[in-house]
Amino acid sequence: MNTKLHLHTAFQIDKVDPRIFGGFLEHMGRAVNDGIFNPDSSHADDMGCRKDVLAALKRLDFTTMRYPGGNFVSGYHWLDAVGPREQRPTVRDLAWQSIETNQFGSNEFLELARRMDWSPMLAVNLGTGTPEEARNWLEYCNIDGGSKWADLRREHGYEKPHDVRLWCLGNEMDGPWQIGHMPAEQYAILAQQTARMMKMCDPSVELVACGSCAPDLPTYLEWDRKVLEHVRNEVEYLSLHRYVGNPEDDTPDYLAVSNSIDRQIEATDAVCKSVYHTRKTKQRVYLSCDEWNVWYRARHGEHVNGRGKFAPHLLEEHYNLEDALVSGCFLNSFIRHADSVKIANLAQIVNVIAPIFTRGDDMMLQSIFYTFEMFSSRRNGVALRTSVEGPEYTSSTYGKVPYLDSSAILDGDKLSVFLVNRSLDQPMEVRVCLAGASVQSLVGAECVFGSDPKAANTFESPREVRSCPHDDVAVCRGEAVIALPPMSVYGGTFLLG
Repeated sequence: MNTKLHLHTAFQIDKVDPRIFGGFLEHMGRAVNDGIFNPDSSHADDMGCRKDVLAALKRLDFTTMRYPGGNFVSGYHWLDAVGPREQRPTVRDLAWQSIETNQFGSNEFLELARRMDWSPMLAVNLGTGTPEEARNWLEYCNIDGGSKWADLRREHGYEKPHDVRLWCLGNEMDGPWQIGHMPAEQYAILAQQTARMMKMCDPSVELVACGSCAPDLPTYLEWDRKVLEHVRNEVEYLSLHRYVGNPEDDTPDYLAVSNSIDRQIEATDAVCKSVYHTRKTKQRVYLSCDEWNVWYRARHGEHVNGRGKFAPHLLEEHYNLEDALVSGCFLNSFIRHADSVKIANLAQIVNVIAPIFTRGDDMMLQSIFYTFEMFSSRRNGVALRTSVEGPEYTSSTYGKVPYLDSSAILDGDKLSVFLVNRSLDQPMEVRVCLAGASVQSLVGAECVFGSDPKAANTFESPREVRSCPHDDVAVCRGEAVIALPPMSVYGGTFLLG
């Protein structure tokens, strides 16, 4: 298949916000306990965190990290997990029906974030919590001293403030499954009160209000409008969440899900713009897609109920090649919508719907790991508008899509292109037609591909799906021609002249 990707250096969308390459760590299953934090592991460092897991996470180079939930946060009280560990209570988490020991809490996470160079993104409890509890946590984290909660942090051994800039006002409060679920108007008032108290404490923080967490909920978009009309000038971002899957085992249909991802982003952004232009908010609210991933296999029954156990095996998805391609479609969509999507968090990072999987002291990298690494290493610059000229197909669920899904980032004299060939059996020749500059040479490229969409890594065969250097590129007369295998996701950087 021959396809042209048309780009122009002057047709710019916006700067790609590095925060779209964020992650999410929630107290559920084996994400924190027996995942990132395991003092009994032979890999444990001085904090009790696994050095092998941290080394893998370093490769992904996350910019932000959302914590501690997720559904978990709607029953979480931050005071349970600070101070001397021997005095911290063991509690029952109702969201995932698990036992939480609170041995890893705010200070441990924020210390880890410093070591990993993550910008922390804390979510406050607006399920069973109060605006005052949220404000107190902010004071504990961000205020220098001389007041109750700031001084408590200092008593706990952290003299300097943690300086947390990003805060989420609850989690998925539109979802009937959420602890403290409430109507939009009630949540909006609670979020408004919380936001005002937090900004009275620290005016420099940025806040994320809960938007619609799934496009199939009956309150989709109407919830967003009502919330934005109340919070007015108090928040900077509105959240949206998206999980996708292939329950019907229809790979071509599944690979077309990018249409739906684009529509959700554009519809939510349209609500933000509408409320802004009707003067019901005083500032433009941007999007925080702070949970996204493939999740459908481990979504019911024993996969979501911890049955009163500590670190149970929950939401442990095993990813394959087609999932790696879909994760590329997610990231392409975020780059194409750089003018509206400013934050995005891969949910999650270890064991629970994650790119990294552990078993005892062993560790394995899943297929989606390599896609994220490929994009994250090329994230700097300005997103360019893309126009694809080539063959298309019609998906039964999502409509017509080109076989090529794409995005591009211009960074000075370098151009990075990201491509997904959705064809199951046809290679593709992609001609990158760039106006405003000429392609001079290939700096470097990787590709994830294979012949079986169900191919997946295991502990026994950990390299079935991985990225490989890809130099099957011809540069001639200022253009690049890239040869893509069937079912592939590609990231390449070119030097311009």
